[in-house]
Amino acid sequence: MKRILLILAAVLTAGTSLQAQKYPGGVVDKTVAILGGEVILISDIEAEVQQRRAGGQYSDRDMRCEVLQSMMESKLFLMQARLDSLTVNNDMVDGNLSQRMDWFRTQLGGDDEMEAYFGKPMYKLRQEWKKALEEQSLMEQERYQVASTIPEVTPYDVQQYLDTTAVEDLPVVPVKYQLSQICVYPDREAAALAVKDKLLSLRERIMNGEKFSTLARLYSEDPGSARRGGELGMASKSIFWPAFSDAAMALRPGTISQVVETPDGFHIIEVIEKRGDMFNARHILLKPQYTAEDREKAFSRLDSLRTAIQKEEIPFALAARFYSEDPASRTNGGQMADPSTGSSYYEIDQLKPADYAAIKNLQEGEISEPVESLDNEGYLQGRNGNLVYKIIRVDKILPAHTATFEHDYTQILEQVQNGKQMAAVDAFLEQKIKSTYIVIDPMFAECEFTRESWNQRK
Repeated sequence: MKRILLILAAVLTAGTSLQAQKYPGGVVDKTVAILGGEVILISDIEAEVQQRRAGGQYSDRDMRCEVLQSMMESKLFLMQARLDSLTVNNDMVDGNLSQRMDWFRTQLGGDDEMEAYFGKPMYKLRQEWKKALEEQSLMEQERYQVASTIPEVTPYDVQQYLDTTAVEDLPVVPVKYQLSQICVYPDREAAALAVKDKLLSLRERIMNGEKFSTLARLYSEDPGSARRGGELGMASKSIFWPAFSDAAMALRPGTISQVVETPDGFHIIEVIEKRGDMFNARHILLKPQYTAEDREKAFSRLDSLRTAIQKEEIPFALAARFYSEDPASRTNGGQMADPSTGSSYYEIDQLKPADYAAIKNLQEGEISEPVESLDNEGYLQGRNGNLVYKIIRVDKILPAHTATFEHDYTQILEQVQNGKQMAAVDAFLEQKIKSTYIVIDPMFAECEFTRESWNQRK
């Protein structure tokens, strides 16, 4: 064991890794960790720290210590992946590389700014990041393989977990609701036509000499860019909706687009500058607006349906199939499902605020008054959705309770499985840390790693 804990300087004084280039300020690149046949350079750590900070990440602990520990653990998975002859998922690597390049180009303002920030030409960044993503692909595959070595979790395992875990340590399942809805949309076509007319009017004013930036500040409903006169900044076309980027890339600088529709609303666009597949543009965004008359009409219709259901003139499920305008829930008799999980049960924080406000005081079987809410369009992309009016029935309420085999089997099964997978990964790392030739440079001697095994190897 002592042989493995040799001081790095004694091992590397004759090594070529110390004879690398200098960084601004005179810092010499050097090897700071050896794990078997893999090495970690100080430049690797600095590059990762730089990327994290460019992405707005900060840490209460020493970020370089965090990065070093993460890299060392990743190297252990990489070593095993090479032994297991795993192959790189090239499609995933190419896709992730393009996303990363486009994100940084957009954040930093273009290729020149990106090269200046990282101190390297674009081709070099692409080479380095592709190599890192290839290694990441192998590491993730190996980690998955390690996690998958656990035996299949059985009902016996779930029951044993419940029997051997103190009641106070068992998870508490919050109150859950099973809900059904009948939805009515406002007249979206009329609202869209009104928005288009307004944008065409603004476009005509710009063509007649008014400043695009002034009108953007006055009228655009994109708060971030409106303050800057509608300007978006130099960005890759890949970060915008295809209809928006296609329209912008087809414009000559200084020209104004026709009305462009995206899931965010309707736009007119002025391109300021184009560089390759990047552009800087101004836009004015307007979203369809609905009137009190739209709301009153929808509420009246929903209230009539609610009354008919309460009088048992028509079952709720049948009314939903005939009258609801939400395609996802209509076919299920109105039953709502979480778009991210597919579950028909909602915890409070999974409900839209308007939906929860409508049902929070209801009992099972009761139906809410008509409410104005949002649908799930764009939910998985992080958007708010479209305006919709609805009534909601509370089908079932599961009170908050300590998890049980009978009511929460799936949730406990997942928890037991995750615990066993984490234990398998931990066991793999502990075994590799003990059996692998590892040397850590004394410059990281003050690091307090979160995994104690690393602290013992310093």
